[in-house]
Amino acid sequence: MSDPNLVDFYSRVRRIEKARAKGFGFEAAGTLGRSFHYKPGRSRHGWLKPLILLLISFFGLKATIVYNIGDEVYQARVAHMEQGEQFERLGAWIMRADPVTRELSRRIGQGVSWLRR
Repeated sequence: MSDPNLVDFYSRVRRIEKARAKGFGFEAAGTLGRSFHYKPGRSRHGWLKPLILLLISFFGLKATIVYNIGDEVYQARVAHMEQGEQFERLGAWIMRADPVTRELSRRIGQGVSWLRR
């Protein structure tokens, strides 16, 4: 028959080992150590920040391309892509110059002209 004190002891040892594996050390009672600041759990909207970052990057890249090669050349290249096969048409649809892209391109131009002063 096992001793209940040993069962309690080994469960405490297991808990301490798990905490040490996570990087925790000894913390005196009443102190604000690392475990106080560590809040385990997942965010409810963990996918929202990466999605926003992806959209900002996507529109920023398109606006930079439009600014660098010019709106007319960009439109001509997208029109040429629309004449291609399925994937080229899909690319043309994705890369078309929308109002967000044009506004960002205009603001990039304003920022560059301000830097050149």
